[in-house]
Amino acid sequence: MESNTRARIEALIKESPIMVFMKGTKLMPQCGFSNNVVQILNSLGLSFDTFDVLSDEEIRQGIKEFSDWPTIPQVYVKGEFIGGSDILIEMYNSGELREKLEIALAS
Repeated sequence: MESNTRARIEALIKESPIMVFMKGTKLMPQCGFSNNVVQILNSLGLSFDTFDVLSDEEIRQGIKEFSDWPTIPQVYVKGEFIGGSDILIEMYNSGELREKLEIALAS
Protein backbone atom coordinates (compact mmCIF):
# COMPACT_ATOMS: atom_id res chain seq x y z
CA MET A 1 0.00 0.00 0.00
CA GLU A 2 1.26 3.46 -0.83
CA SER A 3 2.21 5.59 2.16
CA ASN A 4 -0.20 8.37 1.17
CA THR A 5 -3.08 5.85 1.09
CA ARG A 6 -2.08 4.63 4.55
CA ALA A 7 -1.92 8.22 5.80
CA ARG A 8 -5.38 8.96 4.36
CA ILE A 9 -6.85 5.87 6.06
CA GLU A 10 -5.23 6.78 9.39
CA ALA A 11 -6.59 10.33 9.12
CA LEU A 12 -10.11 9.04 8.39
CA ILE A 13 -9.99 6.68 11.38
CA LYS A 14 -8.83 9.51 13.67
CA GLU A 15 -11.59 11.84 12.38
CA SER A 16 -14.37 10.11 14.24
CA PRO A 17 -14.74 8.00 17.40
CA ILE A 18 -16.73 5.51 15.28
CA MET A 19 -15.73 5.23 11.61
CA VAL A 20 -17.29 2.76 9.20
CA PHE A 21 -15.71 1.98 5.85
CA MET A 22 -18.64 0.74 3.80
CA LYS A 23 -20.26 0.53 0.40
CA GLY A 24 -22.46 3.60 0.17
CA THR A 25 -23.29 6.00 2.99
CA LYS A 26 -25.19 5.67 6.25
CA LEU A 27 -28.14 7.35 4.54
CA MET A 28 -27.90 5.10 1.48
CA PRO A 29 -26.04 1.82 2.05
CA GLN A 30 -25.18 0.04 -1.19
CA CYS A 31 -25.00 -3.52 0.14
CA GLY A 32 -26.80 -5.61 2.73
CA PHE A 33 -23.75 -6.06 4.95
CA SER A 34 -23.13 -2.31 5.10
CA ASN A 35 -26.83 -1.80 5.82
CA ASN A 36 -26.62 -4.28 8.73
CA VAL A 37 -23.84 -2.27 10.36
CA VAL A 38 -25.71 1.02 9.88
CA GLN A 39 -28.88 -0.44 11.39
CA ILE A 40 -27.02 -1.83 14.40
CA LEU A 41 -25.25 1.45 15.15
CA ASN A 42 -28.46 3.44 14.60
CA SER A 43 -30.35 1.12 16.98
CA LEU A 44 -27.75 1.89 19.67
CA GLY A 45 -28.36 5.60 19.12
CA LEU A 46 -24.72 6.29 18.38
CA SER A 47 -23.22 8.99 16.23
CA PHE A 48 -20.84 7.61 13.64
CA ASP A 49 -19.20 8.58 10.38
CA THR A 50 -18.86 6.60 7.20
CA PHE A 51 -16.57 6.52 4.21
CA ASP A 52 -17.95 5.23 0.91
CA VAL A 53 -15.28 2.90 -0.45
CA LEU A 54 -17.09 2.81 -3.80
CA SER A 55 -16.02 6.43 -4.29
CA ASP A 56 -12.29 5.71 -3.90
CA GLU A 57 -10.61 2.55 -5.22
CA GLU A 58 -7.32 3.23 -3.37
CA ILE A 59 -9.12 3.35 -0.01
CA ARG A 60 -11.32 0.39 -0.98
CA GLN A 61 -8.29 -1.83 -1.54
CA GLY A 62 -6.05 -0.15 1.03
CA ILE A 63 -8.41 -0.61 3.97
CA LYS A 64 -8.36 -4.38 3.44
CA GLU A 65 -4.57 -4.40 3.67
CA PHE A 66 -4.53 -1.86 6.52
CA SER A 67 -6.73 -4.04 8.74
CA ASP A 68 -5.65 -7.39 7.30
CA TRP A 69 -9.38 -8.06 6.86
CA PRO A 70 -10.64 -9.06 3.39
CA THR A 71 -14.18 -7.72 3.47
CA ILE A 72 -16.12 -4.48 3.73
CA PRO A 73 -17.74 -3.01 5.82
CA GLN A 74 -15.11 -2.41 8.47
CA VAL A 75 -15.81 -0.69 11.77
CA TYR A 76 -13.23 1.24 13.80
CA VAL A 77 -13.86 2.53 17.32
CA LYS A 78 -11.37 5.04 18.72
CA GLY A 79 -8.86 3.84 16.13
CA GLU A 80 -9.28 0.14 16.94
CA PHE A 81 -10.54 -2.25 14.27
CA ILE A 82 -13.62 -4.03 15.64
CA GLY A 83 -14.72 -6.11 12.66
CA GLY A 84 -17.25 -6.37 9.90
CA SER A 85 -20.94 -7.11 9.63
CA ASP A 86 -20.91 -10.67 11.04
CA ILE A 87 -18.79 -9.72 14.05
CA LEU A 88 -20.96 -6.68 14.81
CA ILE A 89 -24.12 -8.79 14.60
CA GLU A 90 -22.63 -11.34 17.03
CA MET A 91 -21.45 -8.65 19.43
CA TYR A 92 -24.79 -6.84 19.22
CA ASN A 93 -26.80 -10.00 19.92
CA SER A 94 -24.64 -10.89 22.93
CA GLY A 95 -24.76 -7.35 24.36
CA GLU A 96 -20.99 -7.09 24.09
CA LEU A 97 -21.12 -4.35 21.42
CA ARG A 98 -23.08 -1.85 23.51
CA GLU A 99 -20.74 -2.42 26.46
CA LYS A 100 -17.57 -2.13 24.36
CA LEU A 101 -18.78 1.06 22.67
CA GLU A 102 -19.90 2.69 25.91
CA ILE A 103 -16.52 2.02 27.52
CA ALA A 104 -14.54 3.16 24.46
CA LEU A 105 -16.55 6.32 23.97
CA ALA A 106 -16.43 7.24 27.67
CA SER A 107 -12.64 7.26 27.75
